[in-house]
Amino acid sequence: MALPFINGISRSKRAQMMVVDLGGRTTKAVLLERRGELLVLNRFVLLDAPIYEKKISVELLTEHLRAVAVALGSETKLVTLAVGLDDTVVRQVELPQIPVDEMRMVLKNNTKGYLQQDMPNYVFDCYVFPPKQSTKPADVLKAGTIPKLKVLVAGMKQQLVDDFQTAIRDAGLTPDHIVPGLIGPLNAFELALPEMFASESVALVDIGFKHASVCVMDRGELVLSRVVNIGGDQLTTGLADAMNITYAEAEGIKVGMAPEVQGMLESQVQPLGRELRASLDFFEHQQDRAVSHVYVTGGSARSEMILQMLRSELIVDCKTWNPTASLQLALPGQQAVEIEHIGPQLSVAVGAALASF
Repeated sequence: MALPFINGISRSKRAQMMVVDLGGRTTKAVLLERRGELLVLNRFVLLDAPIYEKKISVELLTEHLRAVAVALGSETKLVTLAVGLDDTVVRQVELPQIPVDEMRMVLKNNTKGYLQQDMPNYVFDCYVFPPKQSTKPADVLKAGTIPKLKVLVAGMKQQLVDDFQTAIRDAGLTPDHIVPGLIGPLNAFELALPEMFASESVALVDIGFKHASVCVMDRGELVLSRVVNIGGDQLTTGLADAMNITYAEAEGIKVGMAPEVQGMLESQVQPLGRELRASLDFFEHQQDRAVSHVYVTGGSARSEMILQMLRSELIVDCKTWNPTASLQLALPGQQAVEIEHIGPQLSVAVGAALASF
């Protein structure tokens, strides 16, 4: 699933790609290589994200991208940038059967009608969902109407796209793709668990620093996506306040959970669980299908205690998964040992890479 705000060089020329997931607290980056039909993970890095107030400056981002490239030891200049939930809009709409270029223009000229808000100076891209096999031509003819296409639409301010490209070039790199981070876990999940992706109704939850996202996939089609304004930062801050300890101490306790503080953490996780449950309820009532599994990624997914709390709140099996499991690994020494633990934090970066190769 590709929703690039820019398209780079011909796909046939991409042998290697650096992919950067700009997080609220931690930037996750991977270096991947195409070897025939295999996609190889050569290296990954987690770096503290730049601190800024409302909008990151081009200069600060340039410096940060240089640091990421050095940390990865990247030889390629090609960069795919995955952009956070604050900077992109992702919606599912129905559009006429027209070429994608025309879809972009239709959206640009009528954002109020299709996206329910005025969005001047935005750039858009579209991904058309393949029609389900159960759709019969006879049914279409009987209805007497021209069928519309289900389309996933992403929007982003043109100025922000321009700023990101400038920062990448100023860092001595080449902007190849800029994609919404929301689609990363979807792509990575399809590659890692293709049978589950194609046949089940599942929810993919990514717990970021400031927000969590939930995407419900129904037999290979994204039918619901929502951003919840509760993330790992709020969980850690709430735990630190409740225990009267430092933020760093609370972060360590949150991940390596001690049973004696379970009640304090539970009170922080419950609001997130309720918001996620509301999204699942909406899907289940609309589609008359139950969500069979919830798959969780992000830093907080490393805590088995948090997964258990979400399981109790959602009344659905919740588990983490490793988006790198379907990749061939060619990682250096210590990274080869760490990848199983770090993997759930790389779902956005790995999935963004799949939109680029």
